[in-house]
Amino acid sequence: MKLNIAVLAGDGIGPEISAQGVAVMQAVCQKFGHEATFTPALVGAAAIDAVGDPFPEDTYEICKQADAVLFSSVGDPKFDNNPNAKVRPEQGLLAMRKKLGLFANIRPVQTFDCLIHKSPLKDELVRGADFVCIRELTGGMYFGEKKEGDDYAYDTNAYSREEVERILKVAYAYAQRRRKHLTVVDKANVLASSRLWRKVAQEMAPKYPDVTTDFMYVDNASMRMIQEPTFFDVMVTENTFGDILTDEGSCITGSMGLLPSASTGESTPVFEPIHGSWPQAKGLNIANPLAQILSVAMLFEYFNFVEEGALVRKAVDASLDANVRTPEIQVADGSKYGTKEVGAWIVDWINKA
Repeated sequence: MKLNIAVLAGDGIGPEISAQGVAVMQAVCQKFGHEATFTPALVGAAAIDAVGDPFPEDTYEICKQADAVLFSSVGDPKFDNNPNAKVRPEQGLLAMRKKLGLFANIRPVQTFDCLIHKSPLKDELVRGADFVCIRELTGGMYFGEKKEGDDYAYDTNAYSREEVERILKVAYAYAQRRRKHLTVVDKANVLASSRLWRKVAQEMAPKYPDVTTDFMYVDNASMRMIQEPTFFDVMVTENTFGDILTDEGSCITGSMGLLPSASTGESTPVFEPIHGSWPQAKGLNIANPLAQILSVAMLFEYFNFVEEGALVRKAVDASLDANVRTPEIQVADGSKYGTKEVGAWIVDWINKA
């Protein structure tokens, strides 16, 4: 099998973790007899600095021609601290999603037994938590009509029936493959857009009789994720709510550096860690590469390379069990490992497996 992968390392710690993701993918491909080519492309602040565009046309063409995109992160303080900046790194991420038609963001939230102590939640609450957040990615306020002024501003949270139906189909498909429980998260008591979401979901639910469908207001869902995260199996929601809830979900595991994601839709799928660019850690070799590496596992699984994905997951589990960890999740008095060392250890484990 030949795979053409676009590599968008981006900003901050992106290039460091990207290198480890590519190295792991190369090791797995070699072991299973696959051929992979990796084509780098600019995105985010790096692209703005180079060509003035956070998602240049050249990058779009590379992504469009690829089988998958391995993406890392965007963001830079020089833009964050400048409210008057007309072009921002994050616009590159939004443009990529829109141009590639990536309307479904899949974010698994899964705890690791050996890291339960790192979670801010009590052991008895978080142990066994294993759910998937399905976030609509190309609609809502992030892409709706906007007006910004000194004294008045607005963002439009607009959704069509078609947009709601297609993301619900993705969510039901995941629920059918898992524990057959889907929670639709909205704010239907206040928002007209949410009432459309609920209406469409209620109409679709009878078509999936094997799945239990329930509905939850977003404020209740955010509270339930902390009080009883094991309640959820698959959660689906609109863009803004999904952005907030998935970041909340990431804290359950004890580190944002552990969770991968996939964005899928009409064109080339994108696989990326859920965390940001962490510019303060750039070049310090302390960033956790596991979310990027687990994104590689999701990439393999997307193409139905089940054994390949499983091998990546086993290698990550082995590294955690052996306390080969970056500082934020290392045990007290554990050996010091950096981004490169963790990645190299996992590659070596795969080669020997």
